[in-house]
Amino acid sequence: MNGIEFPWLSAIIGLPLMAALAIPLLPDKDGKTVRWYTLGIAIADFALMIIGFWQNYDFQNSGMQLVESYSWIPQIGLNWSVGIDGLSMPLVLLTGLINTLAIFAAWQVKNKPRLFYALMLMMYSAQIGVFTAQDMLLFFLMWEIELVPVYLLISIWGSAKRRYAATKFIIYTAAASIFILVAGLTMAFSGDTFTFDMVALGMKQYPQLIELVVYTGFLIAYGVKLSVFPFHTWLPDAHGEAPAAGSMILAGVLLKMGGYGLIRFNIEMLPNAHVYFAPVLAILGVVNIIYGACCAFAQRNLKRRLAYSSIAHMGFVLVGIASYTELGMSGAVLQMLSHGLIAAALFFLSGVTYERTHTLMMDKMGGMAKVMPRTFALFTAGSMASLALPGMSGFVGELMVFLGIATSDVYSSSFKVVVVLLSAVGVILTPIYLLSMLREVFYGQQSQELHLDAVVADIKPRELFITACFLLPIIGIGLYPKIATQVYDVKTVEVAAHAREALPVVAKQQPSSMYAQVFSAPTIAEAISQ
Repeated sequence: MNGIEFPWLSAIIGLPLMAALAIPLLPDKDGKTVRWYTLGIAIADFALMIIGFWQNYDFQNSGMQLVESYSWIPQIGLNWSVGIDGLSMPLVLLTGLINTLAIFAAWQVKNKPRLFYALMLMMYSAQIGVFTAQDMLLFFLMWEIELVPVYLLISIWGSAKRRYAATKFIIYTAAASIFILVAGLTMAFSGDTFTFDMVALGMKQYPQLIELVVYTGFLIAYGVKLSVFPFHTWLPDAHGEAPAAGSMILAGVLLKMGGYGLIRFNIEMLPNAHVYFAPVLAILGVVNIIYGACCAFAQRNLKRRLAYSSIAHMGFVLVGIASYTELGMSGAVLQMLSHGLIAAALFFLSGVTYERTHTLMMDKMGGMAKVMPRTFALFTAGSMASLALPGMSGFVGELMVFLGIATSDVYSSSFKVVVVLLSAVGVILTPIYLLSMLREVFYGQQSQELHLDAVVADIKPRELFITACFLLPIIGIGLYPKIATQVYDVKTVEVAAHAREALPVVAKQQPSSMYAQVFSAPTIAEAISQ
């Protein structure tokens, strides 16, 4: 255990899972005891994270910390090996915050409350396991465990088309998981030594063709989770039908698992293949930004519009990852953290709106600002953060990505100009579709189908508290980004430097000529033929 007296990470992963298994034993008739029990476990686990990281985490150390490694199933080489670094630690904290608030947001669940809250805790545990796993097989196991609760949450507690959305989600994500397994096994068996240890896998030297194939497999798997075009179509359906708590976790945590995987595996472990794929990621990022923004305009369903907004925002993560600069890589991580907070807040508020109106169709709303002024104000604040208003976290993340790709010496000037200009078009489109959403929902004439004056329609103290817990860090990071960046900067600097070391010698000597026409790196076809 490398000198760690208390197994912090094992406790953080195990507490929600053990608590979920104990839920059937609780004496409870109406679900109140289960609700308080689940919320208490979530708060305790989040507190355990804060205490453990505060006492033991060194922000100036880019290596793995709080490492624990135990032999679990030696017959197949599976070890319980966990640890955190600057990349995983902030995502673990984000997971703890969003899951805790999502459990608090699902306070009104009356249909099968025991099963619902047990699934929430199981998902909580598996997500932390994904971000902390240092064994390839353990990582895959946690990745798979996380899929089942999401499928059940959508299919049981979702809206009218929940079964279609849940089936589409599980088909896409389960099929993508196969690529993780095959790519991981290929890495494990490659070379003279067989291992699933992720540090050892990153130190292996792979034949060029093998590395390109493995990179492709990971890109497909994590691209599905990150909702990269054209693997994105499951996301709007899942968001449109999932309960509010499920949408909060989908947007706030699950999408970030894809970005985390791309950085951890594709860049950190396979930097030689990244040389060939980096321009592809930049192009896919631009496509996501433009396509997501354009599709958002066409959506009449409130949550589907927000879902396509998430697709657009994940494009900035891809552009930052492809930039080969410390600033761009830092911006990609900050964009993941920022979007996790902003999207979770907006999907929660859309759930609050749905509880009052019983509809998500924007053309059936209107004039709601008169009877829900506090909800309108909070929804406006969340939308301002999403459209990258200066002073909020979304602005900082996107600005860092823009500066990162613009100052990269790996790409030609013409390539950078195209990427920056097209990405800027997405930035211009974002406020248009978000502000039109606010206008349609909260301004104008109130729909005759709504009877908001007959109920206590505005936001309640519990809901106000949940939204404030999202908006405070959004504004805090926007005003003082170092709150977040100091946690992971040492790590992103190391990852960017490691990626640059893999660039061809000609790239280091004549960086401006690398993408003299389209790409600065050799094409994938050239790499395979070598």
